[in-house]
Amino acid sequence: MSENTGGAHEARPEAAANAEAVTGDSPKDPAAASAPAQAAAPAQAPAAAGGPSSDAARPQPGAPADAAAWTAWQQQQHQQRQQQRPWGAPGAHSPVKPSWATVVRPAEAAPVRTATLVAVLASGLAAALLLADGMGPGLLLAVAPAVVAAYVAARAAGRTARPWTLAWVIGCLALLAVPALRDSAWPVTLAILAAVLLGALALHGSRTWPGVFLSPLGFADSTVSGIAWMLKGLRSRGGIGKDRWLPVAKAAAVAVALLVLFGALFASADAAFADLLGGLIPDVSVEDGPIRFMLFVLGAVIAVAAARTAAAPLRWDRIEVAPGKPRSRVEWALPLVVLNLLFAGFNAVQLAVLFGGYDKVLDSTGLTYAEYARQGFWQLLWATLLTLAVIALALRWAPRSGAGDRRLVRIVLGSLCALTLVVVAAALRRMDLYVDAYGLTRLRVSVAAMELWLGLVIVLIMAAGVFGARWLPRAVAGSAAAAVLAFGLLSPDGMIAERNVARFEKDRKIDLAYFQSLSADAVPALDRLPEPRRSCALRGINDDMARAGDVPWYAMSMGEYRAREILRERPVTASYEVCSRLGTFGSRAEY
Repeated sequence: MSENTGGAHEARPEAAANAEAVTGDSPKDPAAASAPAQAAAPAQAPAAAGGPSSDAARPQPGAPADAAAWTAWQQQQHQQRQQQRPWGAPGAHSPVKPSWATVVRPAEAAPVRTATLVAVLASGLAAALLLADGMGPGLLLAVAPAVVAAYVAARAAGRTARPWTLAWVIGCLALLAVPALRDSAWPVTLAILAAVLLGALALHGSRTWPGVFLSPLGFADSTVSGIAWMLKGLRSRGGIGKDRWLPVAKAAAVAVALLVLFGALFASADAAFADLLGGLIPDVSVEDGPIRFMLFVLGAVIAVAAARTAAAPLRWDRIEVAPGKPRSRVEWALPLVVLNLLFAGFNAVQLAVLFGGYDKVLDSTGLTYAEYARQGFWQLLWATLLTLAVIALALRWAPRSGAGDRRLVRIVLGSLCALTLVVVAAALRRMDLYVDAYGLTRLRVSVAAMELWLGLVIVLIMAAGVFGARWLPRAVAGSAAAAVLAFGLLSPDGMIAERNVARFEKDRKIDLAYFQSLSADAVPALDRLPEPRRSCALRGINDDMARAGDVPWYAMSMGEYRAREILRERPVTASYEVCSRLGTFGSRAEY
């Protein structure tokens, strides 16, 4: 979709109103009011030549009829209209700015096309048929009609795709493919949330920080206005005669009848075809009717919101964030220089520890190996987050009176960013030491991924200081989505299982209790363990899949499919007593 330019292409009513302003004084001579009305005709000529509208130039009740008096009266009426405007006249002494709700208000949406209505219906049907049994490939298939509805609505509104828009769409679809690949719920949830963000950016075309943060909220407004928009489109088609819809309905009914008849015959003639047909067709029953109806409504509403947003998005980029009051060089730079010196001292200590060894540090501090690694990581993570906040506030109040001030800001904040990258590296090194000693968990891999992304954000900020920051909001949003996509594709549960199995092969230490909470993505790595530890590690995952029963293809991820194949070939054999002695069912606290 075309990027949200804040309505720069629209006609401004102020320009037409300003064209009415002409010089002159208010009439004071009562005799002027009794002049012939024909004298006002010359004043109407500018209207026909592109000046004020003919309605504005036409004599109105109580208006003077003399030409000069008419011109002066017109000026007086223009001044009164300017004073009544909520945002004030251009150049007014005390203008009242419009509210943000008025600023971001979308334009009038184009009429609903028939293809959009069909896509909305298809989206609801796909959601009802494919999402009742779970999320897998069916999620991407259910979203596809909503993408078509948004595309058709955008084309009807005259919007065109830009490079950033194409990037957001491709990223959104890639994120929605994560549920088809991974069984674990937490990377899938992150992928869906990131897909919503990219979808909002694609439909709104936002480029600024307010646009990036607020674009997902536009779906709420589009849901309400989109329903009214769709109903209006349906009412406008209420006069369609039977000669248009009846042939289509007859053809669809004949097609369904032929599919049912010959499908039943072929299924009864060949067992392999019957099995294939049974796996492809969703199993719909009366019991799951309410949940499927709710999914139909949800899928249709999502498609309506996407189409309405594509047709007339809210203009979040019109929201202006006023910069803070610039400070003097000393007032602004002194605290940051002191902070840079502190960071430099800490980084020097980290380098000394790296080359001097950790045993000496542990002896001098009295900390255990776990306390030094774990506590140090969390504190360094908070230091990274706070540094980003300091950079944002420093940019708001930075001096900006000339090239010298800009150079000072780049040097001071660039040094802070570079020193922060060393802190990020130190934090990741601490986490690596902790994982080597105590294994990898979901919490540890999550915060390590978070620290890596924060380091990437700092690099983007440094690049913005050199090349300009206009692209920075979209780059940060894109980096977050890319990090979530990489996180899902790398299979965090599989990484956890792989790392802990490698640790067991090295020092024969393993925590079987923790594996009971992992997803089916961990099965290929855990399958390498020797018996009975293999069966005990897979016991919880095997029980979860047994309770789920048969899952249709559109609700089964690739990770779950591989796990079922492995457990079908090599089932769990260890007894409950054996696994209990190995500590499989013990409780643990993750940190």
